[in-house]
Amino acid sequence: MANFIIEDIKKAWNKRDNGLIKIILINIIVFVSINIVQVILTISGLSSFFTLFINKLMLPASLGTFILQPWSIITYFFLHMSFMHILWNMLFLYWFGKIIYDNIGNNALISLYVLGGIIGGLFYMAIYNIIPYYADRVSESLMLGASAGVFSVVVGSATLMPNYTFHLLLIGPVRIKYIALFYVLLSFFDVAGTNAGGEIAHLGGAFIGYIFIRQLQNGINIGEGIINFINFFNEKKKVKKEKFQNKNDETTQDEVDKILDKISESGYSSLTSKEKERLFNASKKQ
Repeated sequence: MANFIIEDIKKAWNKRDNGLIKIILINIIVFVSINIVQVILTISGLSSFFTLFINKLMLPASLGTFILQPWSIITYFFLHMSFMHILWNMLFLYWFGKIIYDNIGNNALISLYVLGGIIGGLFYMAIYNIIPYYADRVSESLMLGASAGVFSVVVGSATLMPNYTFHLLLIGPVRIKYIALFYVLLSFFDVAGTNAGGEIAHLGGAFIGYIFIRQLQNGINIGEGIINFINFFNEKKKVKKEKFQNKNDETTQDEVDKILDKISESGYSSLTSKEKERLFNASKKQ
C-alpha cells in the first residue's frame, strides 16, 4: 500500500506546471513527517528535544533569534501542527489557487504564495518590534502556518477576478471579493487577540497579494525574482540528472562484445531495442 501511495505522489509531483499541487504536497508531507517525529520523540521521553527542533522551524518575532535561524522565514509557512489548521489552509489554497492558476498561470500562483509567506512574516516581525503594545510578546512569540501565503492567494484572486462566484453551502452564490474582504476584516479585528502575530501576517499576505496583481496588471511582475531563483536550482538539478543518465547510458566494450556474440548466435533481429541503441551509440564513437 505504501508503494502505491509513493507512486501516486511521484506522479502528481512530476506533472508539468503543477505548482499548486506541489505546494499542497510539501505542506502535507511536512505535516505528516513532523507529527510522526513528535509521537516518536514524545513516547521516547525526548519531547523537549522535539520542542527545540520545531522552534527552529517556526518564525520568531525576536530579531535576535531570527538572525540565528534565518531559514525560518521560509520554513514557517510550510509548517503545521494541527490537522484543522492545515486542512482549512490547504482547502482555501486549492479553491482560490485554481482561479490564479487557470487565469494567469503556475508562476503567478507560486509567486503569490511565497511572497505572501515572506512579506507576511516580515510584517509580523516588524509590527511586533515597532508597536509598544506587543513588546512583552516579542521574546516568546513564534509563528507557523501557511495562512499568510494563503491570504496572498485569496486576495490576489479576488483582485484579479472580483466577481468570480463561489456557491457556498447554506448561503448560496457569493462573489469572492466579499469572501476575501470578510476574512481580511476578521484578521484585522483580532490583531489584539491571542493569535495577534498570525493575524498580522494574514494582513501582510493580503497586502502583497493585492499589490502583486495590481502590478501585474500594469505589466510589472514583482514575483519574477522568485521564479528565476526556483528555475536556477531546477536547471542545476536537471543538468546533474542528464549527466547521470549519460553516464549510465555509456556502453562498455564488454557490453558491445556481448551484443556482437548475441548477433552471431541469433542474428541482429534478436536484439532488444536497448541493445540496438547501445550498439549504434558505440559505433558512433569508433
